[in-house]
Amino acid sequence: MKRRGRINRKTRETAIRLGLDLAGGRAPDVRTAVPFLDHMLVLMSAHGGLGLFVRASGDTEVDDHHLAEDLGICLGQALSRALGDRKGIRRYGSAVVPMDEALVMAAVDISGRAHLSYGLKPGTSRIKGFDLGLVEEFLLGLVRNVPMTIHMVQFSGRNAHHVVEAGFKALGRALGDAVAPGLRFRGVPSTKGRL
Repeated sequence: MKRRGRINRKTRETAIRLGLDLAGGRAPDVRTAVPFLDHMLVLMSAHGGLGLFVRASGDTEVDDHHLAEDLGICLGQALSRALGDRKGIRRYGSAVVPMDEALVMAAVDISGRAHLSYGLKPGTSRIKGFDLGLVEEFLLGLVRNVPMTIHMVQFSGRNAHHVVEAGFKALGRALGDAVAPGLRFRGVPSTKGRL
């Protein structure tokens, strides 16, 4: 099994090419029209051991919403394709990551059910023009298109950049564990026989 997914999505609002390799093997290569998202996606990919390629543009002169949401959609679709029939994966992953004063936990279940429990409170609404509310929109696009469950909990943190960065690093580590080959089930990791 190749464990790779590629997506090309073009709408009137965005144009995205995205490739995901669950085996990693290459440094993240991410270029979008939103530098803050580039930084977060590189961190997530690197800390999860996931190969990620992204080229994305959009109507950021309006705002960053469409691009952030569509990036989540494309990442979710690519992840779903890379997972194939879901056989042999661990399914669950979690990580608690500190970033100076910030401490964030991410827990993932590749369950076939879309749910996001989003608990980041960065304490400000923007970082250098980027609307931090769009982090949740990105994650909603992701969970709905795998589908999967993500819980993200902030235990501490005052610096908005540290909080969000810890969240993306934790998500990367949790995803890396969840998609890794598992030992408990030979087939799909569920007593139901399917996800």
